[in-house]
Amino acid sequence: MTKDFLVAQIHKKHSFLCIGLDVDLNKIPKHLLTSEDPIYEFNKAIIDATHHLCVAYKPNLAFYEAHGIKGWAALEKTITYLNSNHSDIFTIADAKRGDIGNTSSMYAKAFFEDLGFDSVTVAPYMGKDSVEPFLEFKDKHAILLALTSNEGAFDFQTKSVDGLELYKQVLITSKTWKNSNNLMYVVGATQAEYLAEIRQIIPNSFLLVPGAGAQGGSLEEVCKYGMTNDVGLLINSSRGIIYASNEVDFANAAKLKAQDLQEQMALLLQSL
Repeated sequence: MTKDFLVAQIHKKHSFLCIGLDVDLNKIPKHLLTSEDPIYEFNKAIIDATHHLCVAYKPNLAFYEAHGIKGWAALEKTITYLNSNHSDIFTIADAKRGDIGNTSSMYAKAFFEDLGFDSVTVAPYMGKDSVEPFLEFKDKHAILLALTSNEGAFDFQTKSVDGLELYKQVLITSKTWKNSNNLMYVVGATQAEYLAEIRQIIPNSFLLVPGAGAQGGSLEEVCKYGMTNDVGLLINSSRGIIYASNEVDFANAAKLKAQDLQEQMALLLQSL
């Protein structure tokens, strides 16, 4: 999917919402556990209820890999369902991969060619030869971890290296990599105060912003400092939407939570 198409979908739906499909079998409605594939059935119900309110879905691979072959099959069925029925949706494999070049090439083929995702999250620690293989695919995107919203982010990401914070070094250096126009970046919503400086380095790149909602990030603050003329933001919400209810009404409850965020986003988009 091209960035221009993604921007068009944002304006069409008046939304820049990404819904995280982090399926925990301990949290989904109990009546689904008797089905042949409860993970897929849960995802399908969430997608059917919310696809008109969001522009992206982001399965977190750990929640699928934990169940072995059955989990991977559920992931494959989920992405196939999305690509077959909602091809206008931007899909993100939240895999946080990143390894030496030939290994990254295999990861890229797995997510882009076999599964058909539009993007994959990538860790930058091993440098350009671990990321560039993801950037070789036309209209596919690597979403680079830049500044995350977890407590341990301050262990390394904000440490000064030659007078500049490490996450800024990552941003600056990544711009020099081949096909860097296919890069997007992860910036946590709880780090909204950093967004103004981040935008000085990458003024037009799309940012995937987790942490708005359950982790306490402010949607208004993120938009104030991070929104561009082309929006440039995908705000992710996972638990706050998909686990709004664990009863038979779970899909409708998720829809209402997504609708609340979409309506807030519609108002913020008016500022453009």
